[in-house]
Order: sequence, then C-alpha cells, then structure tokens
Amino acid sequence: MTISWIQAFLLGLFACLSSMPGLGGTSIGNYTLGRPLVGGLVCGIILGDVASGILVGVAMQVVYIALVTPGGTVSADVRAVSYIGIPLAMIALKSYGLDAASADGQALATSFGTMVGTLGTVLFYGTATINLAWQHIGWTAVEKGDYHKLYVVDWVLPWISHIICSLIPTMIMCKMGAPMVDLIKAYLPMEGIAMKTLFTVGSLLPCVGIAILLKQIVTKAIDFVPFFFGFTLAAALGINLVSATVIAGMFALINYRIKMISMSKPAVADGDFDDEEEDI
Repeated sequence: MTISWIQAFLLGLFACLSSMPGLGGTSIGNYTLGRPLVGGLVCGIILGDVASGILVGVAMQVVYIALVTPGGTVSADVRAVSYIGIPLAMIALKSYGLDAASADGQALATSFGTMVGTLGTVLFYGTATINLAWQHIGWTAVEKGDYHKLYVVDWVLPWISHIICSLIPTMIMCKMGAPMVDLIKAYLPMEGIAMKTLFTVGSLLPCVGIAILLKQIVTKAIDFVPFFFGFTLAAALGINLVSATVIAGMFALINYRIKMISMSKPAVADGDFDDEEEDI
C-alpha cells in the first residue's frame, strides 16, 4: 500500500481543516473532523479502504476518548493522530499482513497513534506560536479602528500557520511514511521481542483512555452500573465498538428526554392530583 502525493495533500488539507478556527469553530473542526473516529472514515475514503480506516480510527479513538485541552494544554495532538497516525497505521497493517479488526492489528494501530500523537504536539504549539504574530496584527488594527482588517486576520492569515505546521508536515510524513514502515518491518519482524512488546503495550492503551473517562464521569459507586452494563451487553451480543456506540446513544437519548420531562413538569401541590394520563 502506497500513498500518492495527491492523497498526501488531501490528508494534509484535512489536518488543516481539523483545527481551523473558521471551520465552524472547534465544534466542527477540532472536536469533530479532527477526532480519530471521523478521521478514520476520511482517511479510508482518501486511501480507498474505508473499512480499515474506520476500524483503525475506532481503535485510536478509544485511547483519546477523554482527551481535553484545558487552557490550551495539549498532551497529544489528535489532529496528527487522525491524519498522520491512521494512514501510517493502515500502511503498517497492510505491510505486516494484519487484519485491522484483529487484536494484534488494533494494538499496532494504537501504538502508531500514540507515537504520532506525542510528536504532533510540536506541530500544535508551532501553529500557536505563529498565530501570535497574527494576533499582534489584529490588536494593531483594533487600536487604529481598522476593523475590516480583522477579517483577514481571522480568515486568511491563519492558513499560513496551518500550511506550515499542518499541511506540509502531514503531506511529507504520509508520503515518506511507507518506506519507513518497510524499514521497520525489515528490522522488527513480527516474532521479535520488540514487536511483541509493541503489541502488548498497544493492547493496554485503550484502558488508559477508558480510565481517564471514568475519572471524569464517575462521581458515586452507582455510576459504575451502566458502565459495566455496556461491557456486559457488548460481550453477550458480540457487537463491536461502533454498534455499542449506537446503542449507548439510544440510551443517552432516552435518559435525556426523561430528564427534560422531569425538569419541565410543574410542581404539584399536596392534595392536587391529575388523574389524566400523560404522554411521555
């Protein structure tokens, strides 16, 4: 499996769009298009293997499922994970002859994503540093009353930062990544200690993401009940993560509607009861 320059350019372009403030803010860019779950679909379409792209994206998403960026502090750049890590992981899986749905395939994918995610923080802070220059231009325009110049500062100048720190690095890494994967394959055979260690570590990485998520949402012991129920349901039905996500979304919708009804229902005084049936 190889990546052409056109495919590498498209991957770099999506890496830019994943963090562009003009793309509907961070809601559409960073927190949607930049997530591995969505990036896997995009990479699969660009590289012509949608199934592998989605499977690799799902495996990487579990690791970064609870990643937040408080105050701009970034421990891993999911933009790099999505549009550098996923393509390279897809190449590695093809090179080693692994199925993306297998345990070894997912372990290898998460390992690639973690390595690239840490490297991507350099690109993230590089973009932020260059953007400081555009902010200075914007403040100068405000002081002079030239408010029309802010459109250029907000919509045009950031493209320079992202082209330098997102598009070009992503394009080069994706295009030159295939020979590096072949080199890794030559020096690190499947049966070697290094690869076995990589698979072991990679299989444990999703536990880190789930543990971080639990730390954020579990406030009392009873909160573990729906968590374990989800795992029991997945094990009993033999469903994958995508199917489990759809089922969880349905339960979340039901819970949301029940809470909205309970909040909007007016308080009933003692002794006043309505015998009429209410639609829920």
